[in-house]
Amino acid sequence: MSKSSTTVEVRILDKEYLVACPQEEQEALLRAARHLDNKMREIRSSGKVFGTERIAVMAALNITHELLERDTMSLATRNLLRAMDNRLDEALGESSGN
Repeated sequence: MSKSSTTVEVRILDKEYLVACPQEEQEALLRAARHLDNKMREIRSSGKVFGTERIAVMAALNITHELLERDTMSLATRNLLRAMDNRLDEALGESSGN
């Protein structure tokens, strides 16, 4: 069954964009647009980056960096939990053998 698509209007840095989106994804699209708008406004207000295109690229880089850091932390957390689980298994194996 195909997902029905609708057009959603989002506003980013005072400019309106029409984006095709499945109805069930509308809220996620609006959240993403708000997040991007906030990031772009932060960058613009810093006064260090000029031009909408440059601001958009910097926002994309910042958001991508955040996502990659989150993924890295998740991987590190998984590895730590796996190591702890192995230690626990070893400790339980040692105590049940005694």
